[in-house]
Amino acid sequence: MTYNLTGKNVLVAGGGKNLGGLISRLAADAGANVAVHYNSDSSRAEAEATVAAVRERGRNAVLLSDDLTNPDAVAQLFSDASAALGGIDVAVNTVGKVLRKPIVETTEAEYDSMFDINSKAAYFFIKEAGRNLNDNGKIITIVTALLAAFTDGYSTYAGGKSPVEHFTRAAAKEFGPRGISVTAIAPGPMDTPFFYGQETPERVEFHKSQGMGNRLTNIEDIAPIVTFLATEGAWITGQTIFANGGYTTR
Repeated sequence: MTYNLTGKNVLVAGGGKNLGGLISRLAADAGANVAVHYNSDSSRAEAEATVAAVRERGRNAVLLSDDLTNPDAVAQLFSDASAALGGIDVAVNTVGKVLRKPIVETTEAEYDSMFDINSKAAYFFIKEAGRNLNDNGKIITIVTALLAAFTDGYSTYAGGKSPVEHFTRAAAKEFGPRGISVTAIAPGPMDTPFFYGQETPERVEFHKSQGMGNRLTNIEDIAPIVTFLATEGAWITGQTIFANGGYTTR
């Protein structure tokens, strides 16, 4: 069994910026070619910069944009990535949307959007990865440490991510005969713009106080775990790994 990414092809959904951008760069550093997915025009420039960074490392890269809440678009994403790079060996889904809002104030439209992005997109990403990945491939999804939290406000965020644990377990069993591992990583609140729009300064300080070293999770804490799961850690499957500095545990 080869436990490295040299010459492998990696697809990163939400791979243009923040955590996804670092995962894409580390994959290239490890010798992989990378398909970088982004969702909206507002993130295109950062995704283009990530593609350029992968190419600067001497690896092949392709820029792709699809709405992953549409199952047909997810299928097209894998088709386009495979056409550009060859067969895909590692599929990483970092896509997510956060909302902090009381249940009694949450609209149906907000509920639908949160579950479409955090749950439905993840399900069909795992499905298409199972259909398209090479044997001995790796599927990795980013979820949230709030899956182990007893807290208010995040009903549709943690609720929307929660099913991904069960998708991961089922897929690990179903894809296991082909040597494909399926895992989820649950970071704590990350020091990115994704987090700050939902919180007051006082709550930010509280979240920091719950983590080791009185800080939030950094993207540099999580991206190397993705690389590990795609290489030496491939025997781990069907698991949710809480990588959050002790923010939550179970």
